[in-house]
Amino acid sequence: MTTIRCDIVSAEAEIFHGEATLVVASGVMGELGIAPRHAPLITRLKPGQVDVVRPDGERLSFYVSGGILEVQPQVVTVLADTALRAADIDEAAALKAKQEAQDALSNRKDAIELAEAQAQLVQAIAQLQALERLRKQLKH
Repeated sequence: MTTIRCDIVSAEAEIFHGEATLVVASGVMGELGIAPRHAPLITRLKPGQVDVVRPDGERLSFYVSGGILEVQPQVVTVLADTALRAADIDEAAALKAKQEAQDALSNRKDAIELAEAQAQLVQAIAQLQALERLRKQLKH
């Protein structure tokens, strides 16, 4: 077996369904590379990028807001509240969200607002990093 099926699903829709030779994601404990015949595994994901390498060598990039990655013998499943193709990320909105989160952090009010602002900042930065990686891939 030289490929594994990969499904990336958000709360709203299936974002990707297809064969892959490698899936790379940011787990809470570090980067994960999942290839065919990987041992079964379930882990939480950090907000960040998920890369899927297709059998033809094409590399697809997706942004996830965090979630769960499950590896079974025949399939890798990414379940996320929010998942977007990197090319579909709205850079202006991500920059605005980053600025708003930074403003909220500098105007610390209470612990709940602080935690929400930190989470929004992490997600905005992860979206911008996914865009940057996509741009680098397109240049090569």
